[in-house]
Amino acid sequence: MARYEFLTTWCLDAAIDDVFDVLHDSGGFPGWWKGVQSVEVLDPGDADGLGEVGRYSWRSVLPYTLAFESHVTRIERPHLIEAQAGGELEGTGTWRLFEGPGTAVIYTWNVRTTQAWMNVFGPLVRPAFAWNHDRVMRQGARGIAERLGTNLIAASS
Repeated sequence: MARYEFLTTWCLDAAIDDVFDVLHDSGGFPGWWKGVQSVEVLDPGDADGLGEVGRYSWRSVLPYTLAFESHVTRIERPHLIEAQAGGELEGTGTWRLFEGPGTAVIYTWNVRTTQAWMNVFGPLVRPAFAWNHDRVMRQGARGIAERLGTNLIAASS
């Protein structure tokens, strides 16, 4: 299996609670995040969303779609959402939010691919996968800023 570690930062001119609420509502991602084809919430989890299970389908510029399930394993409102992914990607994704004049969002995505073609060609296409991930995350940064009706101060991957 090919392993990938991605780190993304978004800085938004918005209140931390507002940013957290948008990120916490994963079923709403397709409405503002270009590249998210669908999210099906299979289990909403408890009242805080702990234990939520969702099925995600993502597609960006490269000609493939990734599908995986995500299981929310940790929530610390309004600072942290952590989930375990399984399916075509396996690993952990963690949203960390920091309050200041606005909100800084740091996303870590530590995953491995499970599809044979991705594992075979992984060493050759790793730069393209990284570029694609960066593009998807930048679309998310622009989308969340628009959804919140605020300014995106900075975004990097």
